Formats: sequence, C-alpha cells, structure tokens
Amino acid sequence: MIVTRFAPSPTGYLHIGGLRTALFSYLWAKKNGGKFILRIEDTDVSRNNEEAALAIVKAFEWVGLKHDGEITYQSGRMDIYKKYIDQLLKEGKAYKCYMSKVELDTLRETQMANKERTRYNGKYRDFTGTPPEGVEPVIRIKSPETGTIVINDGIKGEVVFQAEDILDDFVIARFDMSPTYNFVVAIDDALMGITDVVRGDDHLMNTPKQMVVYEALGFDLPKFFHVPMIHNSNGKKLSKRDGATDVMMYKEMGYTPEALMNFLVRLGWSHGDQEIFSMEEMLELFSPSDINKSASIYNPEKLDWLNAHYLKNMTNAELALALEPYDIILTSHDKKEILLDAVKERGKTLKDMAELIKEILASPSEYDEKGMKKGFKGNADEVLKSFAENLNLAKELHLPSDYHHIMEETITKMEVGFGKIGQPLRMALLGKMSGPGLDEVMAIIGKDETLNRIEAILEKLPSK
Repeated sequence: MIVTRFAPSPTGYLHIGGLRTALFSYLWAKKNGGKFILRIEDTDVSRNNEEAALAIVKAFEWVGLKHDGEITYQSGRMDIYKKYIDQLLKEGKAYKCYMSKVELDTLRETQMANKERTRYNGKYRDFTGTPPEGVEPVIRIKSPETGTIVINDGIKGEVVFQAEDILDDFVIARFDMSPTYNFVVAIDDALMGITDVVRGDDHLMNTPKQMVVYEALGFDLPKFFHVPMIHNSNGKKLSKRDGATDVMMYKEMGYTPEALMNFLVRLGWSHGDQEIFSMEEMLELFSPSDINKSASIYNPEKLDWLNAHYLKNMTNAELALALEPYDIILTSHDKKEILLDAVKERGKTLKDMAELIKEILASPSEYDEKGMKKGFKGNADEVLKSFAENLNLAKELHLPSDYHHIMEETITKMEVGFGKIGQPLRMALLGKMSGPGLDEVMAIIGKDETLNRIEAILEKLPSK
C-alpha cells in the first residue's frame, strides 16, 4: 500500500507551492488505495506558530483534501526521538560534540577565507579525552566521509552526490537535546510507514542526510519524488506579488477550490491537451513520474480562466450560496436568476461578481467623467428623455427583451443609431461605460428604479 504525507512546519501560512505538493501526494496515495497523512513538524519551538498550524488545517478543509487518521504533531513525539538518539550514541554511530559556537564560527571563517566548503571538521568524531568544561554538547551523527550517495528519484531519475562534497557529521540534536529536522523527518517517515515522499526539489539536498539516518537506524528507504519549483513569468522564484501567498487569500479573492486545485495540478503535470480536470479525473490519471523535470510557470490569467469556467458551470443556487460571504444575499430577490445569469458571463472571480452585483443594485453615486463626455454628445439627452417617456408608458415589463423592445422603439422614433441610446443609458444606470447588458440591468432593477436613475443623471447635466 502506498502511504504519502504532507509535513509542513507551522512557521507561516500554507502557500500554493505547499498546497500543490500536498495535492500531488494526496492524488498518488488515493489513486492507489493508500493513505495520505498530515504531519505538523513543530519541533523547533522558537519558530512555531500555533495560528499557522490551524491555518494549514483550515486550508485543507477549504480545498477538500482529507488526510487519513489524526494529525501528527512532532512536538508530541520527543520521547521517540530521544530513544533513537540514545541508540545511535550507544552503537557508536553518533557522538557528543563539544565544539563551541565561537570555535565553530572561527572554523567556518577560515574555510571561507580559503575558499573551501564550510563544514564541521570532525574534531570530536573519535574523541576519547576529557570534555571541555562549560560547553553543552550537541549530538552529531557519523556520516560517510567518502563514496557516493545515489538517489533514485521518481522524477529526476538517478541523482549522484559525492559524500565529501555534501556531507559532514551533521547535528541531530541541539545542546538542549531538541532534535533537528533531517533526523526527525527520517524517523517519522519510517515509523509512519511512508512509502513515497513527494516534496519540492528544494529538499533535494536534505535527502542524502536523511538517507544517512535511515542507514544508521536500519530503516528501509522510501521512494523519493522531488517536484521542481513554481516560477514566475520571468523564471524567478515565485514571490508574494506573483501569487505565492496564503492559500486562504485565494478564497478571499473569490477563487473556487475546484479551480485552484485544477490550476495547481497543471503546474508541472499534464495529460495530453486536457485543461479541465475534475477530482475524479485527477485521481484516475495522475502519476508523479509524469511530472515535468523543469520548473513550472505560474500564470494568473490561466487561473482566472479556470475560475470563470467553474463559476459559469455552477447552478444559480450554488452561485448564490457561494456569493453570501461577499455580502451578497439574494434569497428573496425576485430577479435573482436574471442577475446571476448576467454576472456569470463577466465575472472571473466571486469577488468580481459581487462587485458587479453591487454596481447593478446600487444607484450610481458618481459618474465617470470621460464616460459623461462620450455618452452625452449632441442630442443624447433628448434621446434619453424620449426613452424615459416610452418606458413610463410601458406595461408588463418583466424580461430583458421587454426593455430591449422599448430601446428599439426609441431609436426608431428618434432616427438615431443604437449607441445614441445605449451610451447615455449605460451612464445613467451604472455610472460608467462598462458592465452587463442594459436590458438585463433594467430587468433586474425594474421600471421605477430605471426611471429614477435616468432622472438623476439628467439633473446632473448642464442647462442648454
């Protein structure tokens, strides 16, 4: 059985790169009838943030990634790590290092001056003398000093490191006996039965160290899949400005979890030319071995396109419910169907749609200056007045087509083009030159409100 995990540190929000890794891990486990485990790596007490841990869980709930079993917190497993530290010390595979911080800093400065790789020099590796006074030791693991470290990566293929180039006897427990990242990750992955480790390739350099821990403790190695990073359009590391922000910010911006998941699965993975994937299709088709070896490019326009697709395919009942967090309550609105149909064609996000709805339902508080100049050239005001007169006399106005018919009557009567009524009317209804179809807007707000808005803008016009 394939068992995967997502193991974030609770030092900040969950960003989309982490969510993509979690999604890939989830899909691979569930496709194979396996388990997906969530583990919070909170051994570094100085950097932990309880709110960040809760934010990770909240983001998982929003996007619908369900982990198996209880969440594991490393902070509750300290006795386990101590047991293995003691075991390695007893077996001579780890040792106490008494090198002080000052001494270690001096060593690194000398190595840098000599243009050497900074590394611990193994001073206490085979130490049998009397420990120096006043120095609390750290625990270091004995790493191979020569030879090769070979990673058979499921994405990158065979990756070979020279031990002397990347390893030293790295610290597995600090002076206060708190364990370090690479040590506890290897132990937890082994004890939790993790068979496949899917993670960002920024962890690739950690893998040889974790392999040293596996070897020292006699654990079987999992299969590794190191996923290339997400870059911006310039090929640089993704920043907050590019979109590397809190996953829950995407919810606030009005993206649906379905669109975000679809967007993320396509960052580095594909299946032919298919762009739209349901979760069921992802589970059927995804394999981490098909992930691209090169970095993927974050394309916000693609996310907007996907989100618009999912919004358009919502039922109006689903859309009305999704809009409620944006202060749009349409439960009792008699033109709800027309209103939602109108904004579906224009809004890329729920937030966009909410703003469009507010613009339609609220009478303009101001008018775009350029739009006024463009919309009220020549006899546009007279055309608008004529339309208002025709509208006032009309009966049985319900559908957009009913209002459109009056617009056609007006331009025929005034012998003008459609723009002569469309532009000033748009300014009257919305205060700007862009927005949904005018006949739809009028059907939504009704005859009386339409007449009120026309009267209001006509009062703003200078006397001729």
